[in-house]
Amino acid sequence: MKPSLNQRIGDLKSSIKIYLLPKDDTDQVLNQTIEKQKLSWSLVYMEFQGKKQTILCLSSVTLFSLLGLLCAEIDGSPNIVVKEVHVGVILDMGSREGKIILSCISTALSDFYHLHNNYSKRVILHTRDSKGKPLHALSAALNLLDKIKVEAIIGAQTRMEATLLAELGEEAKVPVLSLSGLCTSPFGAPGENPFFVEITQDETSQVTAISGLIEMFKWRDVILLYENTDYGRDIIPFFINSLEEANVTIVYKSCIAASSADEQIIEELRNLTKLKTAVFVVHISHFLVPRLFFNAKKLGLLSEGYAWIVTSTSMNFLHSSMDSSVIESMQGVLGLKSYTPASTRLHNLTSRLRRIFYMQDPNIEVSAVTPDGIWAYDATWALAEAVERTWTSTGLNLVNFNNITSSKHGLLLLQELLQIRFKGLSGEEIQYPNGKLVSSAFEIVNVIGKGERRVGFWPCEEKRTRDSYPLNNRRNLLSTNDLETIIWPGGSSTIPNGSKMQLMSTSSEIKLRVGVPVRTGFNELVLMNHDTQTNRTYFTGFCIDVFEAAIRALPYEVNYDFVPFEIGINASYNDLVYQVFNQTFDAVVGDTTITSERSQNVCFTTPYTDLGVGMLVSNEKEDMWIFLRPLSADLWITSACFFILTGFVVWVIERPVNPEFQGTPSQQIGSILWFAFSTLVFAHREKLLNNLAKFVVIIWVFAVLILTSSYTATLTSIMTVDQIQLNSRGNYIGYQSRSPTQGVVKNLNFEGQTPLNSVEEYALALSSGSKHGGVSAIVDEVPYIKIFLAHYPTGYSMIKPESSTNGFGFVFPKGSKLVHDMSMQIQQMREEGKLIEKEKVWFQKRKILMFDNTTSDPNTLNFHTFRGLFLVTGVSSAFALFIFIIFPLKEKWYAVKKYRFRYWVREKLQHVRKFFSHKDSNENEENQ
Repeated sequence: MKPSLNQRIGDLKSSIKIYLLPKDDTDQVLNQTIEKQKLSWSLVYMEFQGKKQTILCLSSVTLFSLLGLLCAEIDGSPNIVVKEVHVGVILDMGSREGKIILSCISTALSDFYHLHNNYSKRVILHTRDSKGKPLHALSAALNLLDKIKVEAIIGAQTRMEATLLAELGEEAKVPVLSLSGLCTSPFGAPGENPFFVEITQDETSQVTAISGLIEMFKWRDVILLYENTDYGRDIIPFFINSLEEANVTIVYKSCIAASSADEQIIEELRNLTKLKTAVFVVHISHFLVPRLFFNAKKLGLLSEGYAWIVTSTSMNFLHSSMDSSVIESMQGVLGLKSYTPASTRLHNLTSRLRRIFYMQDPNIEVSAVTPDGIWAYDATWALAEAVERTWTSTGLNLVNFNNITSSKHGLLLLQELLQIRFKGLSGEEIQYPNGKLVSSAFEIVNVIGKGERRVGFWPCEEKRTRDSYPLNNRRNLLSTNDLETIIWPGGSSTIPNGSKMQLMSTSSEIKLRVGVPVRTGFNELVLMNHDTQTNRTYFTGFCIDVFEAAIRALPYEVNYDFVPFEIGINASYNDLVYQVFNQTFDAVVGDTTITSERSQNVCFTTPYTDLGVGMLVSNEKEDMWIFLRPLSADLWITSACFFILTGFVVWVIERPVNPEFQGTPSQQIGSILWFAFSTLVFAHREKLLNNLAKFVVIIWVFAVLILTSSYTATLTSIMTVDQIQLNSRGNYIGYQSRSPTQGVVKNLNFEGQTPLNSVEEYALALSSGSKHGGVSAIVDEVPYIKIFLAHYPTGYSMIKPESSTNGFGFVFPKGSKLVHDMSMQIQQMREEGKLIEKEKVWFQKRKILMFDNTTSDPNTLNFHTFRGLFLVTGVSSAFALFIFIIFPLKEKWYAVKKYRFRYWVREKLQHVRKFFSHKDSNENEENQ
């Protein structure tokens, strides 16, 4: 009886084991080689079972080949001491992707050590099953660190797993080679997890490519459809920033959960059909793709005129994980795929994996290796090379959940890993600077027929040139001419215009139904007039004027009809805005305030009025003593005293040498007062001769300048605005009914709130005051206050505290191209000053006095406020007077020593008495 295939392999292994010199090394190589030959023989045995002579021939050839290989291994490395380095692999072993990635990792190690058979380090893999759950992955990582003492971990197929393993790797100082990126943000700080190495292409790198495609096709609005997961949500800020730079509007962001039922997906897609945008950007996992596109096709969203762009997250798995029915539902879809050039090594790997899974799991058909498998292969190769370069000692210390010690070689291994550069499986250079795989390029594919067709490339690096790719792939995307013909949904090769409503068509007879609010009061904004003779309705006002000017300036013609909408008890502005959402109106023109609540359903243009709310108050009644109010009584008295004191000090210093300060006592007193108070208006004409007097006057003039400036500013504020004590009791405040300012009023601590509707009611309430049934102030939006002040130019003023509202804007449905175009025209009118001119025409008949209430109210100034100023002035005067007295004493120092001090003082007093007596006698002689 002929021995079986397994028996022959066992006999072969037994017969050649005696030639193993370093037993561990050669036995491992032999086992690996035998496994490969076992697979080859199995296929031969199954296919040629009936041909015994052929089998014997092939077996003999294979046996001699194996013996030759073994001898080469033994002769080439006779005395190598192999050291094992343990590495953990955490994957979802129950999934198709997990099995393929594990096979790629194992094959990479086999190929690496077959090529580098002289290396003394061997990476030993320890696999763990995460079961697709982050906590299972974390538990497996802790087990690997604690029990196996692994020096690196490969895995993390989801962002949640990546986040958990990144934190663990940082604590244990063990490199984590992740198949998924961390939760990212455009403003995130780099380098937060240095031991985390992302071995796959960064998903955010494709955002620029998609924005460039949208800009190239001249689409102005898109709908962003993403999956309600971490990886789905994290990329949204990048899309928003990139599309804003391209001047593209995201009119709607649709979020779909992977657990959503088909009914929920259909309901969300039906909401999208109500929008007038026909361009969809899809970022979901390949698991959700079949249900999304099946239902989208049922609703007609994949018919002619629509455009779909899918990210590489789904397109990378188009062939490997999706059947023909899914591809059929995606006909015409445009997408990005990670670019992997074809190579002999890649082809050989695909063939080997196909044979492996044919034997192990026939249900898994490997038509092509997924990008994740290729990246895992290259990362394993890089890790094995880094291990060989850095290893000098044993592995990790004992770890536990609460106290994780650092790896001995983690930092060195990480440094080598980040510095490695080599040719990868596809022939491109592989490197991981800053812990990320350097992205090469994306290929732009079009789903047609039974698969996809490449239509162009998008390089991820600006430094790449046309020579970066083979001759037939040198496509540096600049315009639509750089792309091959794209077949869009519905089988058309014409680029969709991106909108369901073609406004630019000259033959179109579509007219916009524009809702206009009709209400009592404030007719300067919107006023409806009905002509009885022609039975036609006309609308005028500032809002109408701005709308018509903006729409006339558009580069295309838009027809419209104004439709009145009564604002009253049964209908509000919110109801009017909602009419645009339910497609009763195509737009709304009027005094419609932009709010976040309304923006959830519709789109507003750029505001064409002033932002914020103001407070309208009546000016204070005339007061004949108002000029005394800026300064308190103590400050008035202190200022007067310092005027006199400064004059006295100057007189004392100047009198001995300056004739202008000499004369009779009355003349000298007059000189003191005149000089002191003339400094108030800087009109002093006396020439000062002593430097000390000049010093005193300089300090005092500076103090007078500050006092007069503060007095002027305070008096101006008091005369401009009547101060309102917002927190005082007994005051009532008014507001416009059915206005967004009602929320602002509720936050103010007034005695009560009074709703008002017209300019006349405003004036009556303010003139009456809170004590007589009126109000002390009215809070309203700035345009309404300007209209009131145009009617009542005197007696009232506006306080503008802050910009708490967003102004008026025109309302359009989400996805309407008129939002962007009208906003551009409004901005242009603002820059050219046309909006200000229109305001002057309609309601700004005078310059409106406005007090900015962002600071505290102007209060009466007191001595406490300026005590430092008076201190400086007083010290300066005292210092000058002290110096003036000391210098004469120094000159007569010897006289003081000769005579006692009291005699010297008495002498001085006698001289003073004689001086005044002499002056009196001279006056008597002159009178005679």
